[in-house]
Amino acid sequence: MPSVTDLDHQAVNVIKGLIMDATRKANSGHPGGAMSSADLGYVLFREFLNSDPDDTTWFNRDRFVLSAGHESMLLYALLVFQGVLPLEDLARFRQLGSRTPGHPENFLTPGVEATTGPLGQGFAMAVGMAVAEAMLRARLGQDIVNHYTYALASDGDIQTPVCLGAAALAGHFELSRLIVCYDNNKVQLAGPTSRCDRTDHKKVFEGLGWRVLEIDGHDHARIRAALAEAKTDAGKPTLIIGHTTIAKGSCSMENNCDSHGSPFSEQEITKTKGCLGLPADTSFFLPPEALEHFRVRHASLRQAKKDWLDSLSKRLDADGDFKSLWRQSLCAPSKRTFTWPEFEPGASVATRKAWGAALAALIDQMPLFVGGSADLDPSNQTAKFRDATGIFSPDNPAGRTLCFGVREFPMGALINGIALHGGLVPFGATFLVFSDYERNALRMSALQRLPVLHVFTHDSFYVGEDGPTHQPIEHASSLRLIPNMLVMRPADARETCLCVDTALKQDSRPTCLLLTRQGLPVLDAARFPGVSEGVARGGYILTDAPDGNPDGILLASGSEVSLALAARALLPEFKLRVVSMPCMELFDEQPKAYREAVLPPAVARRFAVEAGRPELWCKYTGSLDRVLGISRFGASAPAGLLAAEYGFTPDKLAKLVHRAFGGKE
Repeated sequence: MPSVTDLDHQAVNVIKGLIMDATRKANSGHPGGAMSSADLGYVLFREFLNSDPDDTTWFNRDRFVLSAGHESMLLYALLVFQGVLPLEDLARFRQLGSRTPGHPENFLTPGVEATTGPLGQGFAMAVGMAVAEAMLRARLGQDIVNHYTYALASDGDIQTPVCLGAAALAGHFELSRLIVCYDNNKVQLAGPTSRCDRTDHKKVFEGLGWRVLEIDGHDHARIRAALAEAKTDAGKPTLIIGHTTIAKGSCSMENNCDSHGSPFSEQEITKTKGCLGLPADTSFFLPPEALEHFRVRHASLRQAKKDWLDSLSKRLDADGDFKSLWRQSLCAPSKRTFTWPEFEPGASVATRKAWGAALAALIDQMPLFVGGSADLDPSNQTAKFRDATGIFSPDNPAGRTLCFGVREFPMGALINGIALHGGLVPFGATFLVFSDYERNALRMSALQRLPVLHVFTHDSFYVGEDGPTHQPIEHASSLRLIPNMLVMRPADARETCLCVDTALKQDSRPTCLLLTRQGLPVLDAARFPGVSEGVARGGYILTDAPDGNPDGILLASGSEVSLALAARALLPEFKLRVVSMPCMELFDEQPKAYREAVLPPAVARRFAVEAGRPELWCKYTGSLDRVLGISRFGASAPAGLLAAEYGFTPDKLAKLVHRAFGGKE
């Protein structure tokens, strides 16, 4: 009878065979890293990862994030060993419509916690998951939330600034239930890591507040001991640096950089299978004894899930406050209801301040709403929320405010991780111009279908004296190009609250909320009754021609809505309709009948205004010469002077509209 050690090595070799076969069949993939990480992944999944093999969504499961997303075949093979995926899925690796795409995708494959591939973000999302676990453990109790978050990272991950920024936060937060296995095979796509990096990662991570363990990443006993030590609470997250060999076990590709991103040849696979004791003439070889050995803990894992459900049931019966909070944690976003503050009509209120008022209103209404700012608390209007809810820290895990520091990209990735974990609703805030720093995390919010709120203040050249480095020009349009992303730019304080309301009711897409620094007049609900329904539909008739039959339409968003209203008053020769367009994405998905009721095809005279790039507005106006936008960088000067310089005054807008609509000079 083979020993446990022999069975372990046989199972790892089987996994390596599956990796080679799938990448070869697809003629695409990254076998080398997946093979160097196989020992780490195998021991972790077989002996340490606590999950229900029958339910990949169990709330208290351990989370595992493959930050090295190019090693996806390792994860897929482990999911087959777990019984989550059938073997047939491996044969469809990287094929259209398969559940085994080139990089893991959270919404596509059961058992995949996060979409990874852009290096470093998986690491950062794992930090976000660990933050969520700590926050929920403080609220729901150790008997309901007490799991670990694991990640597998590569050399490429560890090199990224987003990883190091997230690691700094993890160390500062003392996330002792975060364990990262670093497959240090010293090879990346372009060649050996020595060409570009000489960092002593042990010193770096220790300096960031981590416990660091260094081991032979192929020695199962050392892997086992390191993972066991990592689960002893040292008040720190743990980085296990596993020194490995890329393409470990292959016939001639060990330490070969070509193994990183290209399938092995048929000849290499045949010879390697011989070295690994696998049948060379059998593809996707998976012996039942390997599965049986791997699944030795499945009965106890199922029992642990059952025991947890019993504990949950008892808590729900005995604790009314817990029951209310638990229900909120599971509530579908579309079922949420809110009460928002009122604002005095005509008062001048910056939409960022209206956001601050909305945020204050959410403190009690939404106790699982958490987040913070990238070192811009007063500017982003998050300071009062911070002071009221407390700062999340090792001494205050129930704090709801996350102090991210000047780390926009890690902030975006962390709140994605919080959303992926579930149970909490996250937001992050910074200036709109710095959305560039956060860009790929925003894209990953949309790609992963996460209902995250990204708040961006100081949304135009009206930032003024701070000058062109802080004045966004192309940013609103750039964000609107991201699929599955809502970009909302409210016209006043009322629209701001309604935009927040709409964002927090999204089930599967994030929202970017773009807000002004400068004050805007609050629209009178008596004069403009269609705001509430209109914001939820993305665009609506704010004010119409007296007879409801306009001969021209003015479209605007954000701060330019009040400008359009003022220009309309200077154009009595036209019967003008003003349309507020807080969210193009929502408007464009409305039924055709609604869109044509707001923008009748017969009304060809249309003009749009927004303090940003003008091009996207052409889909409504028909031509660029009927849009007032800005396509140059700003300047350092008072906002009012810049408005006059760039033509964003009622008089200048009225003249442009007059000329575009063919009025007499």
